[in-house]
Amino acid sequence: MQPSVLVLNGPNLNLLGEREPSLYGTTSLAEVEARCRTVGAEHRLHVDVRQSNHEGVLIDAVHEARETAAGIVINAGGYSHTSVALRDALAAAGIPVVEVHLTNIHRREAFRASSHVAAVADAVICGAGAHGYELALHHLARLIGKERA
Repeated sequence: MQPSVLVLNGPNLNLLGEREPSLYGTTSLAEVEARCRTVGAEHRLHVDVRQSNHEGVLIDAVHEARETAAGIVINAGGYSHTSVALRDALAAAGIPVVEVHLTNIHRREAFRASSHVAAVADAVICGAGAHGYELALHHLARLIGKERA
């Protein structure tokens, strides 16, 4: 059985490709999901991709991942900057976490430069657009020992 990884997307990411394409790009969440599954297959990983606009649903997914996943890639969207509860869930997960931001959060509004998630993540990838998810999965595969042979 292939190890599983959770790719978790927070609020407004369901609007990828439509919402502010000049900032977030034209790649849809469905396209991101397909790319993630392709990269996962390269590393013999099952990729479980989820999105929610609700903080509690995201926290429940992290709690579930404690028992079912070898690692988490997370783009928590705006919750990166506001949710101590999501940060605490990730800290308690006990599995590797890679945070992704489509934009370079350090070149945007000051409040975006601080991420509660980053404090508990093993790595942070920002500013690479949708390609950041692929980079995150490659790195997560390395962290969990599932690099391509």
